[in-house]
Amino acid sequence: MGRPKSPAPRTSIANVRLTSVERAQMEADYRTLGFGSLSEYVRFLHATHRQRESSHGRASDVLQEYTCPRQFHSTTRGAMFQGDSLGLVHRTLEPNSIDLIMTSPPFGLVRKKSYGNEDADEYLKWFRPFAEGFKRVLHPKGSLVIDIGGSWKPGIPVRSLYHFELLIMLCRDYGFHLCQEHFWWNPAKLPTPAEWVNIRRVRVKDAVNTIWWLSKTPWPKASNKRVLAPYSEAMEYLLKNGYKAKLRPSGHDISENFSKRNVGSVPPNLLAVANTESNGRYQAYCKEHGIDPHPARYPATLPEYFIRMLTDAGDTVLDPFAGSCVTGEVAESLGRRWICCELDENYLEGALGRFLNRNGNGGAKAVKYAIYQPCALEISDDEPLSPDGGSVRPSCAVQPAERAPQHRRQHKGGAADSVALSRRTRAL
Repeated sequence: MGRPKSPAPRTSIANVRLTSVERAQMEADYRTLGFGSLSEYVRFLHATHRQRESSHGRASDVLQEYTCPRQFHSTTRGAMFQGDSLGLVHRTLEPNSIDLIMTSPPFGLVRKKSYGNEDADEYLKWFRPFAEGFKRVLHPKGSLVIDIGGSWKPGIPVRSLYHFELLIMLCRDYGFHLCQEHFWWNPAKLPTPAEWVNIRRVRVKDAVNTIWWLSKTPWPKASNKRVLAPYSEAMEYLLKNGYKAKLRPSGHDISENFSKRNVGSVPPNLLAVANTESNGRYQAYCKEHGIDPHPARYPATLPEYFIRMLTDAGDTVLDPFAGSCVTGEVAESLGRRWICCELDENYLEGALGRFLNRNGNGGAKAVKYAIYQPCALEISDDEPLSPDGGSVRPSCAVQPAERAPQHRRQHKGGAADSVALSRRTRAL
């Protein structure tokens, strides 16, 4: 029996010019995703694009809604803009003009509501036009670095998945590659959430933020030689006394090169940085001028680490959710060009203190933090675990009304970010 004829036979052939590298990457992608041919993969990409366009509107229509932010302040290397960064990434900046986007977006909307799938979807919907703008302005060899803290579902000791869903969306829908996840451990973080950690004792201290390092290619420019750390005491001992080359039980073959002294040690993707600055130039400027400091600044060492590793002198760094412009200050000190955009003008008024009467920046100090191995204390387990998993509050616990007030926000943006985020979401 002959093969039935298709009502819409594919008789049209299109020639597409690709480099050998582009073709190899596309062929690897379609095989990984389970497509039978490159043609099937291309048709899938086209269908996905049409579906997204019909769901979110044509780009030309959406662009009309974005207002270009105004320039607020400039230096010889960079500029601060006040306004909505969507106008910046969709209209003001040229395509492929940014070498590094280093930012921490607000996530007040997710904290404000129930954190479930519906709210995660709302957050993703709010973030989509930013993702499109980021991809537009990012250089083909550039990087997108997003510091984003996790959240707890209200009333229960369960984590939200919104920041993981954001990562999946950026990779699956916008073609970004996850180069490597990083984790920012803040040794100075207070034991939170207190209800689950200190009162019911059913969770441990939440002291780590996720940092997604993404790019438009699997091979963005990068070098870990820029961010080496001092050797540990154990490694210093081995370098001094020598090490016997052998095959370890783990299967790693340790060669003679292991005992060779280099400039320093390659750091792990766990970044130990305490967020404790309270009396720097920025705080003094805000106090002198009667300005409320930004309530949730990340430490300068975070952007310094990624700016050093992922950019060269003269490259351009963008922070679209700038807050008090920590990223711009660090980029300026490292000889990079920079652009910061912030919705709240009050925060930019305070950020001026980072760029007036500058005396340079010595960079990160060599600070070492110690963390004990789990179960380092000998604690009796004679007391049985609570069969209710902590769902019943201990009778001796302090009642909620008697506790000290909690901070409403723990994201890098401020109150204006939460308001603006809700306003933007309503507009979508």
